[in-house]
Amino acid sequence: MEAIKIFDAEYKFMNIIWDHCPIASSELVKLAKEELGWKKSTTYTVIRRLCERGAIKNENSVVTALINREQVMRAETKEHINKIYEGSLRLFFTTFLKKEKLNKDEIEELRKIVEQYGEEE
Repeated sequence: MEAIKIFDAEYKFMNIIWDHCPIASSELVKLAKEELGWKKSTTYTVIRRLCERGAIKNENSVVTALINREQVMRAETKEHINKIYEGSLRLFFTTFLKKEKLNKDEIEELRKIVEQYGEEE
């Protein structure tokens, strides 16, 4: 599946959808106003655009996500690493760890993640 580009404001909107999915479009309008300060017309415009791009569907005034949060996070992370770090995870982590210090528990957790998802020998 090709990654669907979700822009910053859309991501905030998608968080509302993911947290309440499926959700009536009228309820989504109410939540978007409360949480994002959006007008009804803005909400419906964004619903239409996200439907056109295949991120959500709106059937019988019920909005459902067609992509999940993790898919978007992976695509955004990959795009960021490619753009800023020339696709190098090593450079990303080195740069990050020069500024952020991890405690022993965090190091052990990351070690387990790398072992679980790292390339098999």
